[in-house]
Amino acid sequence: MTKETFLHDKHVQLGAKMVDFAGWHMPVQYTSIIEEHNTVRNAVGLFDVSHMGEVFVSGKDSLDFLQKIVPQDISKLVYEKAVYCQLPNLKGGLIDDLIIYKLGINYYMIICNASRIDEDLNWMVRNSKGFDVKIDNQSHNYSLLAVQGPKADELLRKMGLDTMQESFTIKPAKLCNHKILISRTGYTGEDGYEILVENRYSEELWDKILEYGKEFGIKPIGLGARDTLRLEAALHLYGNDLDENTTPVEAGLSWSIPKNKQENYNGKDIILGQLQNGCDKKLIALKMLDKNIARHGYDVYFNGEKSGIITSGCISPSLGCNIALAYVKNIKEICNGATVQVMIREKLHDAVVVKKPFIEKRNKVKIGE
Repeated sequence: MTKETFLHDKHVQLGAKMVDFAGWHMPVQYTSIIEEHNTVRNAVGLFDVSHMGEVFVSGKDSLDFLQKIVPQDISKLVYEKAVYCQLPNLKGGLIDDLIIYKLGINYYMIICNASRIDEDLNWMVRNSKGFDVKIDNQSHNYSLLAVQGPKADELLRKMGLDTMQESFTIKPAKLCNHKILISRTGYTGEDGYEILVENRYSEELWDKILEYGKEFGIKPIGLGARDTLRLEAALHLYGNDLDENTTPVEAGLSWSIPKNKQENYNGKDIILGQLQNGCDKKLIALKMLDKNIARHGYDVYFNGEKSGIITSGCISPSLGCNIALAYVKNIKEICNGATVQVMIREKLHDAVVVKKPFIEKRNKVKIGE
C-alpha cells in the first residue's frame, strides 16, 4: 500500500503531479521542474519531506552504540549540533546515509532516507545487543518541512523565529505557537531550514509558510526539482549514488571519515584500508558535451573500453547543460578535464570530467561572520 504524508491533500489541492516514490505518494512537480528549481536558487521554496524517517536514540549506552554503527566520531558531537554520517554494513557498504543530531545528554535523533527506514531499524536493533539503549522510531508521528533558498532565513525571521543558528545546528523553537525542532540543514546546496513538527500541526504550518512567503516569491517544490538541486550540489541519492556494495571512500566521502577514531565500528578495517591503500572505483562528475542526458544505469566508456556506469543524471537548469555522476575505474587517467563517453541509445556521446560540485554551494552559515 502506498503511504501518504499528512500534507498529501494539500499537494493535490495545489494541482501537483503525484508519483510513487519510496513507497509514498509524493508531488513530483506543481508547475515545472525548471521553474521550481530556479525559485529555490533565487528566492525560497517549500518542500514536504515528511517521508523521511526520524529515529530517536537514548539510554546510558547511546553514545557507545552510535560509535559502533557509524564511522564518524559521535563523541565530538556537542549539544544542538548535527553531523552527516553513514551506516555501513560489515563489509563497509552503505545501508544508508544519515544525519545525527544531539538533542541532549544521551539523547540523539537520526534522520533516515524514506526508502531505508525498515532496513536501518533492523540493523540498529541487531547491533544494539549488549547496549543499554532505546531505539524509538517516531517517523509516523512527525512531518518534516524544508524551507530552502537565499530568502529562507529572511522569511522565517518574518514569521517570528530567532534564526540565529549556524549550519548543521538544531534547536527547539515555536512557530505559529506550535513546538518545533528547527535545523539549519537541507538537500539543495542553498541556505535553508528543516522544520520537524507533530503531524497534527503540519497543514497549518504549510499554509502559514506559503502565506508569509508570498512577498519573498515562495513556491511549493516537488521531488523533480529536489533531484536537480541536489545533483547540481553533487549530493548523493541513496539507491542511485549509494548502496550496500559501495563504501564511503568509493563514494568520495573520505572527508567525513575520521582517521583516528579509536572505537571499532562496522566495516572499519575495510574503510580504513581503502583510505590508506585506495580502492577500485571512484565517483566522478560529468558534463555532457551535447544535448543528450546521461541517465541512471547508462554505461561509461574510456579509451574504447567500458569503465563505469552512470548513477544520476539530469538537465542542470542553473548551468544550461546536462550533468551526471558516475562510478568508474579508479585510474589516474580518468581525472578532471578528461573526456569519456556515455552509451545512449546504442551510440557513444562525449562528456568531460569536472570537479564536484557542479555549482558553488551556499549552505555554509557561520553566525558572527
